[in-house]
Amino acid sequence: MQFKSGCGWRCCYDPKTGRYTAETGGGPNHNLYEITKEIYDKIDDPNVKSPTSLISQGRHLYMTVNDRCGPPYTVVLDSDYKDICPWADTITTGEVWSDDLVDEAVEVFASEANNREQRRAKKAAREIIGQRETKKK
Repeated sequence: MQFKSGCGWRCCYDPKTGRYTAETGGGPNHNLYEITKEIYDKIDDPNVKSPTSLISQGRHLYMTVNDRCGPPYTVVLDSDYKDICPWADTITTGEVWSDDLVDEAVEVFASEANNREQRRAKKAAREIIGQRETKKK
């Protein structure tokens, strides 16, 4: 794996999977993203004023927040985040949002639009499994 890092961020290219991923923050305030090659290539350009803003243009995978503005919480936007970012050390804080709540948040917030397709597919799969279980009873 190949890494680039700076103050408050780290990016990774995994040649085995061809994936580009990134993290911002750290410890109790931590975000994981799947990013593009273009973001990865540009991230350490000295003309980039805010690398974390550039990273946040990627697909948000995971977020944990413990900022003293309320109770700590974790939002898992893609349940495959550990496979996508095996290099990242994540610390879950507080309550983990339910799949239903995450699905609704992804539909409402424009910043999570990159997650709509995969969330909708996983929701449909959960509904099919739920229907099968209902029929068995």
